[in-house]
Amino acid sequence: MTYFRRGLLAAAAIALSGAGVAFAQPKTMTLGTASVGGTYFVYGGVVAKILTDKTGIQVSTQQTQGPNQNVILVEDNKIELGMTTMGVALQAWTGTGDWTKGKKYENIRALFPMYDTPMQCVALKKSGITSFKQLDGKTVGVGPKAGTPGTYLPLFFDALGMKATIRNGQGADMGSQLGDGILDAFCFGAGLPIPIFSQLDAEKEVVFFTWTDAERDAIRKKMPEFSEATIPKGTYKSQTADQKTLGLYNFGIANKSMSDDVAYLVTKTILENNAAMVQGHAAASETIAANANRNAFLPFHPGAVRYYKEKGIALNPATLPK
Repeated sequence: MTYFRRGLLAAAAIALSGAGVAFAQPKTMTLGTASVGGTYFVYGGVVAKILTDKTGIQVSTQQTQGPNQNVILVEDNKIELGMTTMGVALQAWTGTGDWTKGKKYENIRALFPMYDTPMQCVALKKSGITSFKQLDGKTVGVGPKAGTPGTYLPLFFDALGMKATIRNGQGADMGSQLGDGILDAFCFGAGLPIPIFSQLDAEKEVVFFTWTDAERDAIRKKMPEFSEATIPKGTYKSQTADQKTLGLYNFGIANKSMSDDVAYLVTKTILENNAAMVQGHAAASETIAANANRNAFLPFHPGAVRYYKEKGIALNPATLPK
């Protein structure tokens, strides 16, 4: 074989290889979000738009009940991308949450850090409710049953020896029911500011409140996956002081079967377009590569690991692919 012919064959192989990579890139993907009125719904729309604009993959969103359902859908490869809090992810990974029915969801993999999810409650000012302990025996909305607040807030009541009538539904519906007096309070958790909380703050006279030091300690003894968090004053106009609370970090996830190249592309695209992300939702200010270390247990997808290595980000050894 002549040198010239070998060169032609090598060039053809490279071209075919490039075509193969391009062909392997999916034309469409679906991202699981959550209910209208919550941050996932808005944030997910921003993620989908940036991925569509920057990668050429048409990414659409699918409204879900939140992290629990996103985990289930990603695990079963019914959607390509999802979003979850690390608390729900821990329940899924270990099969310990009631919603898992003992099943371990071992096919999910972390891609990129999103933001912290601090928990907070809101009540109408005229109700006279200003603290969580006053919700004993009251009717409280907590968002969709399969969402992070819907999963954890009933456990908060249990941890504090309190009883409440729990109502589930979309964030927007919970806000309407609070305004109509159907609910005594609406307790929720999402990236700040929470859209429905901002709407209530603009339209009603409301009071925002969280948990006392003793209450937070009691909750964390039962649920160590929570970390201390602060909701800054001025997040809502009716909130005139910082409020200490509890939070869970959120991560974008995919199935382990996603190709390394696609996982790398998704992770890189989201983390390297932070300014555009923040324009879509302020919570995205926390969507940076350095926050990948907020994941302490869920294995990262090898494609995501490649990106973090390029950026010199040290990941928790427990999250490295085995």
